Amino acid sequence: MKCDWVQQNILFYVYNELEDDARYEVEQHLGRCPECASELKAARGFHTTMSQHPVAEPTANLLAASRMRLQEALETSTQGGLWRRLIFEPGTWFRQVRMSPALAAVIFIVGFGGGIGATYNFLGANRSDANSIAVSRPSGNTASPIEASAITGIRSVTQEPGSNQVSIKYDTISTQEAQGSLNDQRIQQLLLFAARNNFNSGVRMDSVDVLTQAPDDSRVREALMYALQNDSNPGVRMKALDGLSGFVRQDGQVRDAVLRALIGDASTGVRLQALQLVEPMKADSNVRAVLARLAQSEQNVSIRSQARTMLAQTPEMD
Repeated sequence: MKCDWVQQNILFYVYNELEDDARYEVEQHLGRCPECASELKAARGFHTTMSQHPVAEPTANLLAASRMRLQEALETSTQGGLWRRLIFEPGTWFRQVRMSPALAAVIFIVGFGGGIGATYNFLGANRSDANSIAVSRPSGNTASPIEASAITGIRSVTQEPGSNQVSIKYDTISTQEAQGSLNDQRIQQLLLFAARNNFNSGVRMDSVDVLTQAPDDSRVREALMYALQNDSNPGVRMKALDGLSGFVRQDGQVRDAVLRALIGDASTGVRLQALQLVEPMKADSNVRAVLARLAQSEQNVSIRSQARTMLAQTPEMD
């Protein structure tokens, strides 16, 4: 057995993830190879050190950004390669599984997760009707909050014309629907989720559009700033700017988010809208600094010209 194979599987050995025959082979090799035995000692030391630290939970923003990047990557990736190998080259694939304990471990984890999901689906079947009734209540905050981890996506956001009633279809194990006013905690939660996580840009647009009607809520404002800084669709970012427009003067975080969009957004339309929003604040030192930078080195002629005009109209500060 070669040292490179053993060293590649040292961590699997430390975490007891190797099959018995592979584990036996590794132990036999370690008994006669000082170099690999040293690698095992280092891996165990690393494992002991890491075990002493608490597991850090990812932030909501990190999870949301990661999910959006994953969805975008899935939408643009080439499909069919893996399935073609599974269906038409089973012999090659099983040989890879046999020779790669890491791959076998991944298959085991995926299968274990699928089994849990199937069990949950079976046990939850008798509760599905009750869940549908709970999320269809037209108003009030009596329905319990939804666990964000249980939501796989938002299918649609629809607001009844001339009212604050919103209908949201969302997926967990199956598609469900929630109806209620903008003041409903469950509706707000789903809108915030859709604005941050959904892979459908049209749904993100609709959710941000509805959220702009209640920007006084700090969570809504955070979601709008997140959409402005991270959403891949310029239309969604412009909607977020609309919702934040009334807070540029009074909220420093909003003003900073708008200035970042003005400096670095990929859309000229978004940047021009951001420039209009900071115009009343051109006497602010941070705004003046950004305007001076744009007036001197901005490549876009329109933005550079407007920045110079705004600076010229601003009195000099002592």
